[in-house]
Amino acid sequence: MEFKLKIWRQANSREKGKMVDYEVKDISPDTSFLEMLDQLNESLVLRGESPISFDHDCREGICGQCSLFINGRAHGPLDQTSTCQLHMRSFSEGETIYVEPFRAAAFPIRKDLSVDRKALDKIISSGGYISVSTGQAPEANQTRISSEAVEQAFDAASCIGCGACVASCKNSSAALFTAAKISHLYQLPQGKMEHKKRIETMVETMDALGFGACSNTGACEVECPQGISIAHIALMNREFWK
Repeated sequence: MEFKLKIWRQANSREKGKMVDYEVKDISPDTSFLEMLDQLNESLVLRGESPISFDHDCREGICGQCSLFINGRAHGPLDQTSTCQLHMRSFSEGETIYVEPFRAAAFPIRKDLSVDRKALDKIISSGGYISVSTGQAPEANQTRISSEAVEQAFDAASCIGCGACVASCKNSSAALFTAAKISHLYQLPQGKMEHKKRIETMVETMDALGFGACSNTGACEVECPQGISIAHIALMNREFWK
């Protein structure tokens, strides 16, 4: 397959960027989107040009490192699919594909398609944990937890921290990310003890880092590669005001 690419190139966060045209040929339909970019970078290096910088790690859809806006959608045209799990068979032969970085005030561009998402780490470090002594893990079956609570906690904990919710939101809100981290600990007895402090510090940290407010548009749930529900945002807001 052959494709025309329009890719955002930017040297650093201080300089202006622009869309640059590229063409790729002989791309297998079974090639992943990131592998296609790898092939493009190989050709750029052979021509003596600077390769395109983009974030990636596990390429298995679980680490949350890949962060591309493809044809105007976070992670591309497929629902509940991260960029690394997107394959070129999802595009038409000869199609023009627009590739941009995640854009948000809290996600400054480092270079090209690579963005700095350490703001999400700061939200986690402010309260997304439980205080427990290590080396003394109790028998798991001694803690009675209902199946419903387990399922709700696991649904929230499936967040991979990619930031697609932030990039998709017109307000650049991190409400879904923060709510997922708060909710999965709130559902379990281990997280109940520090819940009040956790929800206050995490929401205040989110606001302080420059993320926008949630206006219940729901774009975050639509674009989330894990399909996390905005019901967790409702839980976070309810518990925060309590």
